[in-house]
Amino acid sequence: MSNEEKEVTSSDDKSNSKECESSKTPADSSCEAASPTDGVVTDNQPQSSEEAVHPDTNEVKPDTQSEALPSGEAVSFKLVYNKTKYDIEFPLDGTIKQLKEHLSSIINVLPAMQKVMIKGLAKDEKTLRELGVTKGAKVMVVGSKLDDVVNVNTPKSDSSSSEKPSTTTSTKEPLSKQKLHRKILDKGLPDDVMPGIKNSKDVLPSYPLSGMVNKHGGKVRLTFKLELDQIWIGTKERTEKINMNHIRQVVSEAIEGYEQYHIMGLQLGPTEASRYWIYWVPAQYVDAIRDTVLEERR
Repeated sequence: MSNEEKEVTSSDDKSNSKECESSKTPADSSCEAASPTDGVVTDNQPQSSEEAVHPDTNEVKPDTQSEALPSGEAVSFKLVYNKTKYDIEFPLDGTIKQLKEHLSSIINVLPAMQKVMIKGLAKDEKTLRELGVTKGAKVMVVGSKLDDVVNVNTPKSDSSSSEKPSTTTSTKEPLSKQKLHRKILDKGLPDDVMPGIKNSKDVLPSYPLSGMVNKHGGKVRLTFKLELDQIWIGTKERTEKINMNHIRQVVSEAIEGYEQYHIMGLQLGPTEASRYWIYWVPAQYVDAIRDTVLEERR
């Protein structure tokens, strides 16, 4: 190339460079092609924008969407928690997880500690529509407040622990020592008894409680039909369907030597003689059974 051609080429490059510098459109492809730092700019600039902006917005959006309740048709129903009823209105297409978050400020129970009962234990991902919740339906929530959990796990003082047994023994002989019950307990644990957990509280399972026996030694299973407000007491011979509001009282007591199980009596009439006795009830379900059955009378 001659010296004159070089000078012309150089002057063209300079003029192109000035035009690019004065331009306000960095996306101009002609400027990018003329820039000597083309490789650096195109590699770094998109990379930084992708890393700094897009991941942040992608992470925030799903959280925001998951917290927003769906619009559309809502349903009014009765919520029952800890023997108290609440009138709740909630979107039919809202999930159980979203319902728990909504209820946490109402019943003062953390969502993770709530168990919602709608025809059995309701899963977090199910919607009220899928679970068949209709206007006026009853939804039950079982769960412990944080303070209650702390109190249960805190060792009690000797004075408080010694008061309860003395009160019980001074008024009446423990159930597990009474002759009526000893003839059943002396036979030992049934082979198919469900595992019991001492000093524990759990929600009623969606399946029947089985492996228990009645005062005749016959096998007993309990099925809770919350949608019907009934408890079904099944034996080998028959199944009794009892309305929960017909049960006057529920008494229970831990079995000495087997504190992970209880004796439970469902009082079906006005006197103690009408109690239906059930043995080897897993301790973790005792409170849930009592609350579920007696709720209909409050």
